[in-house]
Amino acid sequence: MVVLFHDLQGELLINEPLAKYTSWRVGGIAQRLYRPGNVQDLAVFLSQLPVAEPILWLGLGSNLLVRDGGFAGTVISTAGTLQNLEVHEQSIYSEVGVYCSKLAKQAARSGLSGAAFLAGIPGTLGGALAMNAGAHGTDTWSLVSEVTTVDCQGVLRQRTPEDFKVSYRHVEVPTGEWFVSASLQLTEGDTEAEIAQIKTLLKKRNISQPTNQPCAGSVFRNPENDFAGRLIESSGLKNLSIGGAHVSNKHANFIVNDGTATAADIESLILLVQQKIELAHGVKLQPEVHIVGESA
Repeated sequence: MVVLFHDLQGELLINEPLAKYTSWRVGGIAQRLYRPGNVQDLAVFLSQLPVAEPILWLGLGSNLLVRDGGFAGTVISTAGTLQNLEVHEQSIYSEVGVYCSKLAKQAARSGLSGAAFLAGIPGTLGGALAMNAGAHGTDTWSLVSEVTTVDCQGVLRQRTPEDFKVSYRHVEVPTGEWFVSASLQLTEGDTEAEIAQIKTLLKKRNISQPTNQPCAGSVFRNPENDFAGRLIESSGLKNLSIGGAHVSNKHANFIVNDGTATAADIESLILLVQQKIELAHGVKLQPEVHIVGESA
């Protein structure tokens, strides 16, 4: 279907390969990809899409596996766009394209405490909101005081946390709405102490995780009272591979792409790890990554 758009300020790409937009560096072609100029421009674009158009939102493309057959619909890419970030007395307003690490560092420099853990989240605020990303005993929605969403007609709404059902690595959003910004409530802190905490967290992350290889962050959710990485490592599955996809030798809850992997390799390895852990431990690991698109 040919769709004619009017009055756009962003960048519209047709039949765009998605591998360069995902942290696993795999994924087929998107029918359309749009990089909005600002929130209002995004609303204008969404209002002109076909009513039943499938829509996929992409930040840094972490926590996401796009299959090799691509995405038969429209991708909204916010990485490098929707970047407004405002510091207030004890809160921060941020649009969803802001990198979590940038938000954490800005909060620290402004003498605000509570957001340091976000420095270790490899994505944008939009992704952190959508999956309630967390680390070191805290999570994104513990900070949220208000969000703005947009729907598929381009209507913007102000919402509070009470409008969402939030749980571990999961947020139920009203059907057909997506996050465009959030206000995070923080507390007064010491800038030097916050910056030191961020440096410590990043150093720990670099030591314990394969940050120098294409990956998507943690693959599986931690089961209750246990850790997915511990179960995988104790089962001798480090370095288990299918094609160019490997269970990381550095952290067993990461799957890395050696540069030759396909999305099918990665998905097959996810399923294989699930099967082996269920057989060995009776635990069905639940993927933390979202798998979308069509098989090749």
